[in-house]
Amino acid sequence: MVSVPRLVIAAPASGSGKTTVATGLMAAFAGRGLAVSPHKVGPDYIDPGYHALATGRPGRNLDAYMCGPDLIAPLFTHGAGGCDLAVVEGVMGLYDGASGQGELASTAQVSKLLRAPVVLVVDASSQSRSVAALVHGFASWDPEVRIGGVILNKVASDRHEALLREALDESGLPVLGVLRRAPQVATPSRHLGLVPVAERQADALDAVRAMGERVREGCDLDALLALARSAPALSDEAWEPEGFPQEGSRPVVAVAGGAAFTFAYAEHAELLTAAGAEVAVFDPLHDEKLPSGTAGLVIGGGFPEVYGPELSANEPLRRAVTELALSGAPVAAECAGLLYLARELDGRPMCGVLDASARMSERLTLGYRQAVAVADSVLAAAGTRLRGHEFHRTVLEPGAGATPAWGLLQPERRVEGFVQGGVHASYLHTHWAAEPGVARRFVERCRG
Repeated sequence: MVSVPRLVIAAPASGSGKTTVATGLMAAFAGRGLAVSPHKVGPDYIDPGYHALATGRPGRNLDAYMCGPDLIAPLFTHGAGGCDLAVVEGVMGLYDGASGQGELASTAQVSKLLRAPVVLVVDASSQSRSVAALVHGFASWDPEVRIGGVILNKVASDRHEALLREALDESGLPVLGVLRRAPQVATPSRHLGLVPVAERQADALDAVRAMGERVREGCDLDALLALARSAPALSDEAWEPEGFPQEGSRPVVAVAGGAAFTFAYAEHAELLTAAGAEVAVFDPLHDEKLPSGTAGLVIGGGFPEVYGPELSANEPLRRAVTELALSGAPVAAECAGLLYLARELDGRPMCGVLDASARMSERLTLGYRQAVAVADSVLAAAGTRLRGHEFHRTVLEPGAGATPAWGLLQPERRVEGFVQGGVHASYLHTHWAAEPGVARRFVERCRG
């Protein structure tokens, strides 16, 4: 049995202030000297970066669609091990999940899987007494979801606060915090959400400090901690990256990082290490060569379109990546990595490993996908089924090579991506904890 005090921060809808409250709570409790474990419901890569700044620990995702419901509590327990408190930021509205899949991947489902009390963050900017009806509806919709209190956000004045508190007195749920409008802690957004921490480190630190101060001033931290401690113990064993017998040296797996490639799940590096690799992070914006002894390359997601000129200008690294790929070494590229391996991006030369051209688009491609591996590759055997997520505003022409990476089964049937020699490149983001054999297979190929 594992007992980790925990809270899920949810809201009736996106834009209510979940990220501000969740990140502020993490910073405020960390400021009290507590070891705080940060988590995010869903596939989001950006919010966990702010969570990591607030807590000094890796931000981790809990995605019941990609990893399956049975893995949520084990992944949570793995991340929260040894901590005094865990704060889980929800996604969208409390009951919103994967399209057409009922509660699957919703914040409500994750709260039930974790047996965690929920704090509902309500944007009160355009209501007074109606807030009680809204809160009552969310609290009574699913009796298995335990809403333990409310934090009122964007409150205009003392008079407004008094009206809201009076209305909520009848709901039976305590008001655990009141936050006034504070544009100074707003974080800039772009076409895929907030601007990642790696692109604005100093400003992001200031924003996180400001969120923490707002929460300290406006929330009852003692009551919130007491609510977190009311969560029952979990009986689920912690997930651990599966280790494998290894002989000889550890192959070096270079992992792209820096401001252009910020999308990565913490468990991926842990799985690679457990499979016998030595993980070496490098920055394609600045490093002109791959880490010494590189035997395999992983290039995850991010914003290469924002840094197209810098990536293109780093010709020595582009040449090194191309040479590695042409040698047949294992290369796994997701989304931004796919674009980096293309011939060009918005007219600027990239690595040219793939005979494809990429450009920015007005259309957002977003959503969960079910996929099957079309052919054997460095990541999966043909016929392997995985669930993933697409999230981009770019178009690649052609969208698939002679041997595609994946056949997408839902919501539409199509093929996409490239399997070419040792290269596996695709728009699809996947979570390797759902299929640990991916990391093992990749590292085995790195050994030759």
